[in-house]
Amino acid sequence: MNRPVVAGVDGSPSSLAAAELAAATAVARSRPLLLVHGYLHPLGYGVPLNPYDLGVPAPTEEAEKMLERVAAELAERHPGLRAQVRQVAGGPGAALVEESRRAELVVVGSRGVGGFAGLLLGSVGGQLAQHGHCPVLVVRPAEEPIPVGGPVVVGVDGSDSAAYAVELAADEADRRDAELALLHVRSPERGAVAPEVAAEAGAAERAEATELLATAADTVRREHPGLRVTERAVVAASPESALREASGEASLVVVGSRGRGGFAGLLLGSVSQALVQHAHCPVLVAHRPEPADD
Repeated sequence: MNRPVVAGVDGSPSSLAAAELAAATAVARSRPLLLVHGYLHPLGYGVPLNPYDLGVPAPTEEAEKMLERVAAELAERHPGLRAQVRQVAGGPGAALVEESRRAELVVVGSRGVGGFAGLLLGSVGGQLAQHGHCPVLVVRPAEEPIPVGGPVVVGVDGSDSAAYAVELAADEADRRDAELALLHVRSPERGAVAPEVAAEAGAAERAEATELLATAADTVRREHPGLRVTERAVVAASPESALREASGEASLVVVGSRGRGGFAGLLLGSVSQALVQHAHCPVLVAHRPEPADD
């Protein structure tokens, strides 16, 4: 099954930046590109409350022209690109979640207008981040150029989800000829407990971090012998603050869709919202693709 790279497009600068990156990714992976616009009924719903009275909303000519124009411009800039467009009746979150079932990757901007208003800033973002069926790449706003040359940073916490994130991050670093930085975050030692207890707990946490990072690094080096891999064990007040700081020098941050320890709750609460809204580089959420239906 030749899964496409899907980009959510609404004409906003952020969505156009996402489409640009999606086009480059599609060509690099020899995949087709699908530009999707989720449109709403004028009352604010994907379908009317009473379809017998209002009927199912139809695709708009304006949106179709916008999609065709974007596809044509991308084809000019990316030779070999195979691009298709699609309008979907329904909210943007639901539209992209459904398309993710058949996608190699979904690429979205962190801000939008029209059909993608509030993307990844509220309930729509929650839908996509929590319920996507393939990896999801969140692109920073167009006014913040995508950094190049920096490392690919990935969060490591020992969970299955983080292991898949490391796998994706290593593939991305290989494609970019970039360094892969494995990052494990642990909380500062608490001063309220007895010093000897705190010291023992701290030593155990440091040992665990070293083991987790070493295991992940060994796995990566077996699969990617020539890849430059660094291991970073950091102490921070929160995972989001550590990842946000690391994103300042990174070309990409990769995170699992679930986690434990320092990354518990990732993409289920404040950590996810902070990262997708405030990271300085694109963020890749590592959802495992569903098996193909073919």
